[in-house]
Amino acid sequence: MNKIQRTSLAFVATLLCCCALPARAAIRVLATTPDWTALLDALGGDKVNVYTATSAFQDVHRVDAKPSLVARARSADLLVATGAELEIGWLPVLQQDSGNTRIQPGNPGYFEAAPLVHLLEVPSAVDRSMGDIHPLGNPHVTLNPHNIALIAKALSARLAQVDSANAAFYAARGEDFQKRWQQATARWEAQAAPLKGVGVVVIHRDQVYLCDWLGLKELAAIEPKPGVPPSAGYLAQLVTRLTATPPKMILRSAYNDPKAADWLAERIHSPVVLLPYAVGGTPEAKDLFGLFDDTINRLLAANK
Repeated sequence: MNKIQRTSLAFVATLLCCCALPARAAIRVLATTPDWTALLDALGGDKVNVYTATSAFQDVHRVDAKPSLVARARSADLLVATGAELEIGWLPVLQQDSGNTRIQPGNPGYFEAAPLVHLLEVPSAVDRSMGDIHPLGNPHVTLNPHNIALIAKALSARLAQVDSANAAFYAARGEDFQKRWQQATARWEAQAAPLKGVGVVVIHRDQVYLCDWLGLKELAAIEPKPGVPPSAGYLAQLVTRLTATPPKMILRSAYNDPKAADWLAERIHSPVVLLPYAVGGTPEAKDLFGLFDDTINRLLAANK
């Protein structure tokens, strides 16, 4: 075998080895809610491997830090949470038990969404008699699409920081998402114009950002205090008050217990409207676009 042949064979062998190398593994992400998973999928595509800690049918305030979640946290490159103490009952335990320094507060592998937006219902003082009040403000920020746009921009940048080799990929997908999201937001706001000023009753303080965005008028909450189930006496008071000024609808999130809302609806003759609240909460809410499409459609149908 001459020198040229040996050189050619060496080149072919090197090329075959390079082709046989596995593709760079997707970064491992733990998301606290399905909304963050949907946003990560939109921004990260096949560069991210996301595990969701909760579903649309769970109260995110009350989640067990199970060993299976600890294992996911232990191997995560990035943890995406709402923050503003929404996950305060379980996420700090998960972070501590995981022993994963990457996802601790202050490190690039920990991302909080709520501090990026203007929080509503920030209390001037807090004590336990007020129920499950969040000192930093209402953490249920996802039901205003303008909040999602702000969070998406920051999350795109964080993905590029954690996975710098694919920074250009994340930038391109982020720009594409923002363009499509702005167009969709304008459409949703035009469709929802008839909802402005419509009176509603909520169950928990989880629809505040939706009501603020659309101009819905909250007449009452079924929970007398956030996180506190209503008593029979309180519900009777609601019937008296709302019979005089009945709401157009009672809003119920997919994870809410329906009993109190159904009981009230029968007595004040206002329909209960089931809203997905989070991605996966209804069959139509398959992603973030579907979440808002379905929410607007259900509200408009009840307002006829």
